[in-house]
Amino acid sequence: MNVLAIGCHPDDIEISCCGTLAKCVKRGDKVTVCHVANGNMGHEIIKPDELRIIRANEAKSAGKLAGIEVVTLDIGDLLPNGSDKEQRDKMIELIRKCQPDFIITHSPTDYMPDHREVSKLVFDASFAASVPQYGTGGKAAVVPVYYMDNLAGMNFNPTEYVDITDEIELKIEMLECHESQLKWMRDHDHIDFADFVRTCSKFRGLQCGVDYAEAFTQEYVWPKVVTKRLLP
Repeated sequence: MNVLAIGCHPDDIEISCCGTLAKCVKRGDKVTVCHVANGNMGHEIIKPDELRIIRANEAKSAGKLAGIEVVTLDIGDLLPNGSDKEQRDKMIELIRKCQPDFIITHSPTDYMPDHREVSKLVFDASFAASVPQYGTGGKAAVVPVYYMDNLAGMNFNPTEYVDITDEIELKIEMLECHESQLKWMRDHDHIDFADFVRTCSKFRGLQCGVDYAEAFTQEYVWPKVVTKRLLP
């Protein structure tokens, strides 16, 4: 299968669903990760132009550990806009290129405005991509959309879980590739974000009877629902 995971910033995917994506790769899926925003505002000292490059390289290093292709729409932080035609068209072209069997993205209940805008962008573009007369042509099927967990699990009631017990160390290793974020939080905010993410995975595992898990909800709208399980 082809799997497309769309996060807002570099490291959002590692936080919420990269264990699941690593399992997809193991079962033979082609997995593509797209970051809509480039993360250029994610540091108090490093300037945006420099940080944009750093974070792109960190994201590629993380993806390489799991055999995942990483791409970006390269939109500046605080600029994702679910109603922007140019951004939606970029997303449509990505979906048509990847031809996914399912998509993973942010929940509409996420805490961050950028994340919510990406959720809307993906929902709208995933339908528009199926209209062959729109844009540059071509089409993609209307496929299931899964929403990945919110940060700390807040305001998120899972409907599906993926056991990532065998992938938890890889997940943390991928997250640690985002050194510009994790080092700053450790040194200046006194937050061990890798431990934070491990704890959330342990909590989701407790809910479903395994050591570590990632949690999802499905977008229940016609015709995005299928009878077979697509998550690994």
